[in-house]
Amino acid sequence: MKLSVIDYRAADSAKQFVDSLRNTGFAVLKNHPINQQLVDRIYQDWQAFFDGENKLEYLFNPETQDGFFPAEVSETAKGHTVKDIKEYFHVYPWGRIPDSLRQDILAYYANANTLATELLDWVDQECPEEVMTGFSMPLPEMILDSQKTLLRVLHYPPLSGKEEIGAVRAAAHEDINLLTILPAANKPGLEVKTRDGQWLEVPCDFGNLIINSGDMLKEASAGYFPSTTHRVVNPKGADIGKSRLSLPLFLHPNPNVVLSERHTASSYLQERLRELGVI
Repeated sequence: MKLSVIDYRAADSAKQFVDSLRNTGFAVLKNHPINQQLVDRIYQDWQAFFDGENKLEYLFNPETQDGFFPAEVSETAKGHTVKDIKEYFHVYPWGRIPDSLRQDILAYYANANTLATELLDWVDQECPEEVMTGFSMPLPEMILDSQKTLLRVLHYPPLSGKEEIGAVRAAAHEDINLLTILPAANKPGLEVKTRDGQWLEVPCDFGNLIINSGDMLKEASAGYFPSTTHRVVNPKGADIGKSRLSLPLFLHPNPNVVLSERHTASSYLQERLRELGVI
């Protein structure tokens, strides 16, 4: 399996995108409308936030899940027993955000949501009719005005050599949501697992946009779209002493959206959050 980079402006970009999601669970876009200067500025400003002490003033709310999650309460991937080496901040437009960081991060949230709506429409247009008719509503409508779509600002700190044995920046996992929209991080490390069990590095050229399908899209499409296992590996060499930042937007439907005969979006999310140990 090889992840090719799709030109967003190509005449057949929608077909290429959906074919890539179907075959690999991932797609990589170039020449997309997300402003790279905005992303770069966010990386710089949030690095300063994670390096500072006032992040503890924004400690997460267990009920609403917004705010800062320190490394000691970070996720343990499903099926794993060791916590990931990361800290992060959950951004919702209705949640707590430091005033100095609010304008740029909410501009990105809005821009990425607009693009995500278009990408979900591509999926509706290009997937087989028997898959599309199985959706309880058009995919873009599932996220319309959703208060659950989550923007996570992720900080993987430099390695100190004192990490718990077996700990990695992000252990192998699948995402919960419909689609994840991810600008290329400021450092490499993201890998996806192929169908034959091999790990493949995701192209991380700055300016690329990485999209992957999640468990909710797999559930809603009766397995037509895979939810591919991926991970963030620990750095080597000179990168050991460097931070890594990433900015995934997790597209979540409104809670009452029916995904399948088994699940609404709400019931599916609660089940997975319990498995992750964060509720």
